[in-house]
Amino acid sequence: MLVILGFAMIAVFMVLIMTKKLTPVLALIIVPTVFGLFAGAGLGIGDMVMDSMKSMTSTAALLMFAIIYFGLMIDVGLFDPLVKFILRKLGNDPAKVVLGTAILAAAVSLDGDGSTTFILTTAAMLPVYLRLKMSPVVLTCVAGLANGTMNILPWGGPTARAATALKIDVNDVFVPMIPSLVAGLVVVFAFSWLLGLQERNRLRATAPEIWGVPDTAEEFDGGTSTGASGTGASGTGASGTGASGTGAFGSGRRKGGNPGGAAPAGGSVAVLDRTETLVDEHDSAMADTALDPNRSTLRPKLFWFNLALTVAVMVVLVANVIPLPFVFMVGAAIALLVNFPKVKDQGAQLIAHAPSIVAVVSMVMAAAVLTGVLKGTGMVEAMSAWLVQIIPTSMGPFMAVITGVLSIPMTFFMSNDAFYFGVLPVLSETAAHYGVGAADMARASITGQPFHLQSPLVPAILLLVSLAKVDLGDHHKKVLWRTAVISLVMLGVGMLTGAIGIG
Repeated sequence: MLVILGFAMIAVFMVLIMTKKLTPVLALIIVPTVFGLFAGAGLGIGDMVMDSMKSMTSTAALLMFAIIYFGLMIDVGLFDPLVKFILRKLGNDPAKVVLGTAILAAAVSLDGDGSTTFILTTAAMLPVYLRLKMSPVVLTCVAGLANGTMNILPWGGPTARAATALKIDVNDVFVPMIPSLVAGLVVVFAFSWLLGLQERNRLRATAPEIWGVPDTAEEFDGGTSTGASGTGASGTGASGTGASGTGAFGSGRRKGGNPGGAAPAGGSVAVLDRTETLVDEHDSAMADTALDPNRSTLRPKLFWFNLALTVAVMVVLVANVIPLPFVFMVGAAIALLVNFPKVKDQGAQLIAHAPSIVAVVSMVMAAAVLTGVLKGTGMVEAMSAWLVQIIPTSMGPFMAVITGVLSIPMTFFMSNDAFYFGVLPVLSETAAHYGVGAADMARASITGQPFHLQSPLVPAILLLVSLAKVDLGDHHKKVLWRTAVISLVMLGVGMLTGAIGIG
């Protein structure tokens, strides 16, 4: 009964959030509560949830003050030069921007911390996506793919857990899996490029005034320039001047004209390459985004102070000498005090970021209901034991492969600790009877990490979707099948290279 209730609870939860029948917060609270009562939790369900919530408080504090800190740094303009540099290097081509996002996320993931990766990637790239009218869901998808794949690094956590649980050296687990990691990253970059091409085509279809660039200069030079709100009033050909607006090719990416959209007064229109970036501090395309050059929160005189403060926060964060929530608490306090000395302005800044804070902290607290019920009612143990029991004896020599496949859904619906310290040892002991070594089992068990990182039980992914203001269900629709493919590719490459053997 516990097995049926456990799987049913997970299925109902996923259906409700992906069909948007309930918000993730409500689904995380209501669904486990109902199923927990059916499982016989009774009044004890409250203690189950509160015990689980105690372990979530430090995570909630970390995410809350990290949102305040990096939201403040975006507001004051710390990342504006970085975004403009990225635009100059990548151009306005969505395919290049999405691929650049994947490369950035993979590089930052080298520190082994998902929250840091998502904070920095979102801070750097979200303004670019908003400026180019690209979908933030693509950003969260690509960042999730890259970080999930890199999560098998020895210092990332899962690999160390697997090695510890099976009492083997962590290098024996990771080093043979390097070809799988490389293959996984190749698939990540391929998915990113394809997503970028889809964004390019979508933007050309939905915003032809910006993205509908003609293939030849003659198409522009030989006709009438079209204004943003109508047709040019005077002249035709190269010397014609649009009446008003941003011109036929918008203010973001076009072949001819100046940033304002009008042709030079007495000469021919300059022909620009399709992907050449036209970035102007006063470009109207920046308006109403995090890069609005006229926003009142800009603090250009404090740029170097804010940069030094951010570098100091990152150094302390990576060094891990002080609890991370306290690092961001102090950093946010100093940043607010220096950039906004007036108490009224400090309050306004906190209020400005309140929606993001409420969204992510409430989701973290609500996730405690799901984890508390799964553990407290014994559903997790029953589900894992059932999975072990149903594996036929004839499949024994393939236990490593089976473990790799099982790691995809199981690490999504339970914590890494529960899987690696509770389920993996049982699977490994069974595999030993068929000649499958512990190292093979450990390597196979980490291939599900790309999928695991998208779980609503992982605080970092909640931070990512909250910072990007993306619905978790929308993120899952785009990312889950892709991460499943990456996990299976990593598992397949591990088998081909002999890292994951068959008994």
